Amino acid sequence: MQRGPGVRLLLTGGEETGCDGAHALCTDAPHLLGELGALLVGEPTANYPILGHKGALWLRCASHGLTAHGAMPEEGVNAIYLAARHIDRAQTFEVGPAHHLMRKPTLNIGTISGGLNINSVPDYAEFTLDLRTAPNLDHDEIRTRLAAHLGNGAELSTLIDLPGVCADPDEPWVRQVFARCQALHDAPLQAQTVPYFTDAAVLLPAVGHPPTLILGPGEPSMAHKVDEYCEVSKLQQCVELYAGLIEDWANIQSTAAAQHTNASQ
Repeated sequence: MQRGPGVRLLLTGGEETGCDGAHALCTDAPHLLGELGALLVGEPTANYPILGHKGALWLRCASHGLTAHGAMPEEGVNAIYLAARHIDRAQTFEVGPAHHLMRKPTLNIGTISGGLNINSVPDYAEFTLDLRTAPNLDHDEIRTRLAAHLGNGAELSTLIDLPGVCADPDEPWVRQVFARCQALHDAPLQAQTVPYFTDAAVLLPAVGHPPTLILGPGEPSMAHKVDEYCEVSKLQQCVELYAGLIEDWANIQSTAAAQHTNASQ
């Protein structure tokens, strides 16, 4: 928008698979972004303001063996057995200390594959790890410790590396959004975060790290479930909420411009 409060609507795809659309936007069209004063991510939160989310470090762990006939396994090295040992060790890995809002980081082994047929010793196997972290943790340090913990033969490669995001609850714009949202909820709003990641992890460095909140219609408890839904009333409520937040932002910008003009006189 050339006039008014200067609101930009960013629509991206591929968020579930590693924020592919946000990456493409930042790489191929950075001129559409520029520095932002604040960022709202419209994930389903039942119109409850969320301060941030965990980071995601997705890794592939490959094991290499030596193929042989299944009737003579002593002549080969079974890569699946190697992977099984690494999986066993991964379950005892401590990702890092807890975050004051995001609690403990987590590790989950999501997939495993290996072998070509039943009567051969597999010479390759791999599994994938999904680590959910927090802003207080360094992903390079985690990966280095994990490689040492898994031991020899564990070949790690990075699939996704997204940092955690957490807004300051005392930031003026954040407090203003919370005040707007409080009218929609009976109980006092609390500082909360979510364990999943959003496009904010990719967008924030490209737009100057503005204060960011996750806020939108839809039931978070229904995400990725059968018959996932969003109530029409919550959609209507969110439209009014966003309109109010845009109006608030316009007032902030107008006040700031007036103060700048007075200071220049």
